[in-house]
Amino acid sequence: MKVVLFCGGYGMRMRDGVTMAPKPMAMIGDRPLIWHVMRYYAHYGHDDFILCLGYGAEYVKDYFLSYQESLSNDFVFSEGGKKIELLSSDISSWRITFVNTGLDTAIGERLRRVRHHLDGEEMFLANYADVLTDAPLDEMIARLAASDAVASLLAVPPQSAFHCLQIGAEQRVERVQPVHELPLWENGGYFVLRPGIFDVLHEGADLVEDGCGALARRGALLAHSHKGFWQPADTLKERAKLEEMYHAGVRPWAKWEHDRGPLDAMSWASASDHDAR
Repeated sequence: MKVVLFCGGYGMRMRDGVTMAPKPMAMIGDRPLIWHVMRYYAHYGHDDFILCLGYGAEYVKDYFLSYQESLSNDFVFSEGGKKIELLSSDISSWRITFVNTGLDTAIGERLRRVRHHLDGEEMFLANYADVLTDAPLDEMIARLAASDAVASLLAVPPQSAFHCLQIGAEQRVERVQPVHELPLWENGGYFVLRPGIFDVLHEGADLVEDGCGALARRGALLAHSHKGFWQPADTLKERAKLEEMYHAGVRPWAKWEHDRGPLDAMSWASASDHDAR
């Protein structure tokens, strides 16, 4: 199944004033965000990628054109470096199509511009390339395949650290409640789509507001609710949290390292407590 990755946005909220690379190229450990996302999909057997490029396209292209397998794989060095024998491989099975979809292009329009690369696909996957999760992708795909819906998206609890107030008479606060405890869900950025999505995407459309919104009104959109690990990298603080988790060896998104259930509760709580401090 092909995987469409949207990696052409400016990522202004995560700018550090030093690098001008697009957000999916922000480093988590010794590999960029987009690599972690791609490894997640490849773990489930989906390694035919279509990259929707825009801002910073040269960073993405150069990274893969000069890819160094030895950074994350064991290898044998011999003949003074003339011979390198890899003992394992990250991306030898990957097929990556690089497509320039414009600088200021809406996500839905980026998808429209790679439609011809999806001919013949009964279903395909899509992702913002900047969010990591341990969600069960195979279950998401199976649910959509067994339904008559056109699309499915990952739904996660609100991630804000703010608190909501219930205000009663005379402006007295009756209840203080963390946002993540509210009976609300937000778009988690992992999509399973059928070609019918193109029927509701007009020129310049947004994938979620226009496309998914239209499908929801028709009852043709599924949600896969997930309360496990899900972490965006929209801000420098969020990226720093992922970096800290990576170096601490707490990597629940790395299904290729350990195909197990949700992160051990004690490890997760420890990581969350440290972040709160």
